[in-house]
Amino acid sequence: MKQKIIFDAEDMERALTRMSYEIIEAHRGVKNLALAGILTRGDFIAKRIQKKIAQIEGELIPVGAMDINLYRDDWTRISHQPIVRPSKISFSVDNKKIILVDDVLFTGRTIRAAMDALMDFGRPSIIELAVLVDRGHRELPIQADYKGICVDTRHAETINVSLVECDGKDSVFIEQED
Repeated sequence: MKQKIIFDAEDMERALTRMSYEIIEAHRGVKNLALAGILTRGDFIAKRIQKKIAQIEGELIPVGAMDINLYRDDWTRISHQPIVRPSKISFSVDNKKIILVDDVLFTGRTIRAAMDALMDFGRPSIIELAVLVDRGHRELPIQADYKGICVDTRHAETINVSLVECDGKDSVFIEQED
């Protein structure tokens, strides 16, 4: 496999800072706003955005973590016994502005599953999407409201996001067969 780094730690830091400012600007502050990170890397990215927004606005908005494995339409193809972890949404989502957070947006199927899972917690007033990488190739009509980087890819390529919290370093790279 051939790897090409397209985003390093500094690029990621800048992108998450910009995305945080865009979220604040779009909502004219943080009133009634919450983040829901899709496990695993989306959860870590959501917590980083939460910290950045707190530094800017002086207010810590709620953040939760969602496991969407049982909501996926392809879970039987991935594994006959998917690993299901608990979702941790410790706040009411009713009438909240919820921003789903994930590392990579590809077909849109993960986000569709996340929206289904979120609805089991209540009825938000609005659901938006923040992703670190948008790589195109949608199968569903889903788009990100906030994105760190857009990367044109081929279907055969893979985008991998490494985060300090779970991988020991921050980077985004493309993998392709030699």
